[in-house]
Amino acid sequence: MQDDHCQKLVREADKDRFLAALFAPAERRAALFALYAFNVEIARVREVAREPMPGEIRLQWWRDVLGGERAGEAKAHPVASALLDTIERHGLPLEPLLALIEARSFDLYDEPMAGLGELEGYARKTNSALIEGAARILGNAQNSIADLAGHAGIAHATAGLLLAFPLHASRRQLFVPLETLTRYGAKPEDIFAGKATVELRSAFAELRLRARRHLAAAGELIAAAPDTVLPALLPLALVRPMLDFMERSAYDPFKPDELPQWRRQWLMWRASKRRRRIAG
Repeated sequence: MQDDHCQKLVREADKDRFLAALFAPAERRAALFALYAFNVEIARVREVAREPMPGEIRLQWWRDVLGGERAGEAKAHPVASALLDTIERHGLPLEPLLALIEARSFDLYDEPMAGLGELEGYARKTNSALIEGAARILGNAQNSIADLAGHAGIAHATAGLLLAFPLHASRRQLFVPLETLTRYGAKPEDIFAGKATVELRSAFAELRLRARRHLAAAGELIAAAPDTVLPALLPLALVRPMLDFMERSAYDPFKPDELPQWRRQWLMWRASKRRRRIAG
């Protein structure tokens, strides 16, 4: 029952990782869905809670669950129960999961992301941590892919945050680092007014360039990665096409074009057949 719940949740809220998990061995999929469902639960706390204090309470509940508290409540919660089973069965370390929760507390507030270092740290604690956790589930407990996961997670998160820019701007959130906006003269008040200024486009161009650099670094490391971890990396196959969409002259940061679902599925299927296409 809990496995079905996690699978359904991921299919509805994180279609890309749901599809990527289908390329994993059947006996590993339930654990992947548990990990990804946990991420969905944490990522949507702001949407569910709407205010910082209820959001902090929800995040603290998850910290307590990982700390061994609230056993009865966790057993009755399908995602928490599945996650705890996965942690035990696959030896997932708790520290990255706790760090992911801590990073997501940023989402609850309207303070801007200060600098590129802060943005990349956020990406490492969220996206990169998921890649490493999935790799462990897939049987890669002994060999570290931390460098690969780091670059892959930053590239994927940066592209995703640029696509989610209109939603964040409507909430008066700034994931585009304030230092980058300031360097190009982009003003937060223009962003919150929905103005796609030249300065904002320049800031976006820098972030796309940095995402491409991390994507290239990940591509160099993928060649030496074990075959077992490749399903954890398949969403990375969407990054270059997403960035290419953003490079078009008609691109509007407030009305980003999304890759159609059929193409997303095709890109991941193609990458599953030839690993160089994951970051290519």
